Amino acid sequence: MILRFAYPAAFVLLLLPLLLALIHGSLLGGALPAMIFSDTRLASGMPLSWRVRLRRLPDVLRVLGWTALVVALARPQAGQTQEILRGQGVDIVMALDISGSMGTRDFDGQTRLAAAKQVINSFVRSREFDRIGLVVFAREAFHQAPPTLDYGVLLQLLDEVQLAPDLGLDDGTAIGMGLASAVNMLRSSEAASRVIVLLTDGANNAGALDPLTAARAAQAFDVRVYTIGVGRVGLGAVETENETAEIGRADQGENTLRQIAAIAGGAHFRAADLNVLQRVYDEINRLERSDVERQILVRWQEQAGSWMAAALALLIAERLLRVTTFQTLP
Repeated sequence: MILRFAYPAAFVLLLLPLLLALIHGSLLGGALPAMIFSDTRLASGMPLSWRVRLRRLPDVLRVLGWTALVVALARPQAGQTQEILRGQGVDIVMALDISGSMGTRDFDGQTRLAAAKQVINSFVRSREFDRIGLVVFAREAFHQAPPTLDYGVLLQLLDEVQLAPDLGLDDGTAIGMGLASAVNMLRSSEAASRVIVLLTDGANNAGALDPLTAARAAQAFDVRVYTIGVGRVGLGAVETENETAEIGRADQGENTLRQIAAIAGGAHFRAADLNVLQRVYDEINRLERSDVERQILVRWQEQAGSWMAAALALLIAERLLRVTTFQTLP
């Protein structure tokens, strides 16, 4: 509920009674006595009646009535807001590699998986009207969350993602399976723009589906694919719950990722540290903007009638009290 006044300048009239009182007092040199007594001490011990105690009531009613009348003249209006969205958002699926090599700690002391989760979290929070889903993959691919606007649930599921070895899953990097699962999640989408952001640190070494075949499937369903290769070039230590092992080069699948992006109309990025990874997602965020226009409509309703009724009631009550209960001598 929103309240406004169409003519707020009307509140200047609240000063009119004060101005009249000052003029009246200066012209008359002070209030004139109603009756003259030789000695007012004779009435000093008399009890005060309720009429005497409430003698200012008509004046109070007059001030309240005038105030209500001024408020009515200012035209108070109450409004209900209504938000209208025009256009369409983007349907996005994040395909995230959870193979053992994603446990390499070459992102400022963080594992590649932890850094990816941190930046994806920021990416999701920066969107507003887009449905976002999540697929994870190692030797197999798994749907974690279908495209949704419930970012709270999505981020909770993202936070619970762990490395495949820590979950007791078979290790490996099935890029083709991960991409195909993301495409399958989007194939029935009616959004004008459908996007997959695939993040991995290795070459395809598992799964029955070739990554380029999955990329052609994405192209057939008009799904754009952005690929991100993460990790520093060279060897690194994988730290899981139970073991530490050496992994191979982080750029082994670079050529395949470039081909996927080229086939599916997207772009490929290489991120070797956390700052670069953040910039990559910022760039994707800039490229894939929602075609949504927000309009706020307010339906205003006049409230002056109730204030005028209140002013009329107060002024009538004030006049009746002056000529009856609180009648004064001329």
